[in-house]
Amino acid sequence: MALLITKIISAPLPQLTRVVEQPAAQTPVQHVTRFDPKKHLAGNVMPKVLGMTDLGYPADTGVSPVAVSEAFQLFTPEAIQIMREEISQPAVHGQCSFSSNLAACQLRGYAKQYAPFAYEAWKHPETVAIISRIAAMALVPVMDYEIGHINLSIKTEAETTGELAAFNKGRRVYAKEEGSGGCLGEEKPIVDWHTDSYPFVCVLMMSDCTNMVGGETALRKADGEILKVRGPAQGCAVVLQGRYIPHQALRALGAQERITSVTSFRPKSAFVKDDSVLRTVRPISDLSALYSGFAEYRLEMLEERIRHERQQLASRRRLGERFNTLEHKEFLDEAIAFSEQTNGELVEDDRVTKGVIE
Repeated sequence: MALLITKIISAPLPQLTRVVEQPAAQTPVQHVTRFDPKKHLAGNVMPKVLGMTDLGYPADTGVSPVAVSEAFQLFTPEAIQIMREEISQPAVHGQCSFSSNLAACQLRGYAKQYAPFAYEAWKHPETVAIISRIAAMALVPVMDYEIGHINLSIKTEAETTGELAAFNKGRRVYAKEEGSGGCLGEEKPIVDWHTDSYPFVCVLMMSDCTNMVGGETALRKADGEILKVRGPAQGCAVVLQGRYIPHQALRALGAQERITSVTSFRPKSAFVKDDSVLRTVRPISDLSALYSGFAEYRLEMLEERIRHERQQLASRRRLGERFNTLEHKEFLDEAIAFSEQTNGELVEDDRVTKGVIE
């Protein structure tokens, strides 16, 4: 059955910081919209990509030879507008807003309940196929909680004008924070240097970049050199193997907002390594929702690996082959290590400090 969404007419996104207040009593005007890949996906043009070796990393780093793509148009303007309306809902900001020492404002875990259009858009087979083709391997969204993570930077018109004037005069703004990110003042990050928790991310630009100066995603190459990747327009995206490449989101000047939507992906195959960790997301999450999603998909992977091993054992027995003790013990060691990794990421709730990412 086709997915239906409730499209809510709301204030423009530069007003997001005010939307968190209690909503008005009246019922919002509602329309019904369906996600249609023919209408809401912008196309299927293969962008250029850089490999891990192009950034100076060893060829066997990560799960794919692809490091990052050039920006490409992923969603149409109509799709972006619907997604923006979904994240403008007061309930999203009231229930799903987080901040940390890396980023001042993020929206997480809202998509399935509050943003069904975005939820279906990111999970649709055609969307996933595009991202998988760019990543050079079959991917799936990590889990529902990590669909459409929003990074927000919202400024007043006066702040925007002042920052841009300073930039045009060649001044360094935010000079006190220059050293932390290794960038000029006008490039002060809205999300500081980090590696992601999951193998791949798709970073979608949701803001109008017409007058934007900066706003790129900066990548740190193996030799320390900085490479900037930018989506030049609303609806553009970049695919990045962010688990293995340090990166940051640079501040945008000349625009009142920089809003990106990030969906995390992992290899579809249960037999590809999964180096996912929860270090960067644990302090900015509803732990019950995050842990249940993480534990479930990790158990699914382990279940598939165990099923495959059992089938292999049964096949060899039918063929009259001897039991390979060393090979099976190697499988058991890998299964134990996998389970221990999962266990290590499920830190007890009372040991997690909200908003502090180490």
